[in-house]
Amino acid sequence: MQPVQWLGLVAVLLISTGSALHALLNKREPAAAFAWIAFCLLFPVVGPIFYYLFGINRVRMRALQLRGELAGGTPTTQPTLPDQIPVAFRTQAQISSAVAGLPVTHGNAIESLIGGEAAYPAMLEAIHQAQRHIFLSTYIFESNRSGQQFVDALAMAQDRGVDVRVLLDGAGEWYSWPRVRRALRRRGLEVARFLPPRLIPPSPLINMRNHRKLLLVDSTIAFTGGMNIGDRHLIDRPGSRAGIRDIHFRITGPLVPQLDDVFLDDWAFVTGERETPATTPDAPDPGDALCRTLLDGPNEDLHRLTMVLVGAVAAAREHVVIMTPYFLPPRELVAALQAAAVRGTRVDIILPGRNNLPFMHWATRNMLWELVKWGVRVYYQPGIFDHTKLFVVDGQYTQVGSANLDPRSLRLNFEVTVEVYDTRFGAEMAAHVEARRRAAKRVTLEELDARPLLPRIRDAIAWLFTPYL
Repeated sequence: MQPVQWLGLVAVLLISTGSALHALLNKREPAAAFAWIAFCLLFPVVGPIFYYLFGINRVRMRALQLRGELAGGTPTTQPTLPDQIPVAFRTQAQISSAVAGLPVTHGNAIESLIGGEAAYPAMLEAIHQAQRHIFLSTYIFESNRSGQQFVDALAMAQDRGVDVRVLLDGAGEWYSWPRVRRALRRRGLEVARFLPPRLIPPSPLINMRNHRKLLLVDSTIAFTGGMNIGDRHLIDRPGSRAGIRDIHFRITGPLVPQLDDVFLDDWAFVTGERETPATTPDAPDPGDALCRTLLDGPNEDLHRLTMVLVGAVAAAREHVVIMTPYFLPPRELVAALQAAAVRGTRVDIILPGRNNLPFMHWATRNMLWELVKWGVRVYYQPGIFDHTKLFVVDGQYTQVGSANLDPRSLRLNFEVTVEVYDTRFGAEMAAHVEARRRAAKRVTLEELDARPLLPRIRDAIAWLFTPYL
């Protein structure tokens, strides 16, 4: 062989071995690591190319480059947990303290607002009453009638001297045409975009989206949940198209400054500016709920929200309730739900019978047997698409927010969740889910096994793409 050929052979072997070593050191799952190592070594040219294109977690790498590590993540516990936290959930509260790095706040009031018909008037009223600042962050902000009401209200608030800042997701803003950003800027409002798509330099369009929904007024009132802004979230939507059922939440009390910090961190990331609002005078606590903010995103090592969810399921003794529009949980959560059902805890999972993303429905059907087989009760709701996200344990511990139980929310997007330790609120949310469950159809193992061959193949193919859905 010629020297050039020897050099080429050595280079190929080094690249192949280096790729295999990278997979060995960085892949978390043994099966995935073994598969990539074998592929790189058995196919010395093609293997490293495919590993470079599809095997390296560029989402997390890019997120770390852009944003760095999220706050928290160091195993520290809150020195003293509030006495009001139920004894059964004190260990859970310690887990959340270590993961979130934020304290539990006492003295909050939280109110559920079902549908845009209830949520939008309350949000607009808060905007009209604002005196100091309004922070709005949303994934989708439509330019239709409902969206225009918010544009008008925000502009009027700014005209009377209120500091108004609007943060739009760079991909989510394309859900509506014409884009609402133009209407906002025509009214002189300060608008920023979170990672807008670009050709040069290339910017991700699908991943690392800011999926958080926050409306924060004067550091005293917060609205959060899964609801975007637009006619789509009106249950009785004008016209012939069906609306979307969802729940948003109005929160007052000491939790609101925590959510202010979430917005201001995102704002500083996008604009490079962080101007902290003026301190709000102390006011009497409006309620008794204990609440804490949980953040999740691709720029961190620990699957934080997954850890908290698994811990809460492990603490459950009577009832775990999950309502979510998209359900493709990680293996750790699947195992926790199976174990809970086996030890006698009732586990109810309520899903939409008609999903706005059919491939999500198909992929979910392919894995449901793993839960149904062990006694987890899964139901499909009839009627309009339900976008509600709720997680309730024993009527005492509740999570609300923007995150779905799927890889996109738990791995690829930036999400915000509020955990609530409050028996009254937990019972209210459990009752809401129970009402939906009574109208739903339970999924049986026989039904899943009886699917014809072609739908089974379709469901399995959709499930193969679970990491990217």
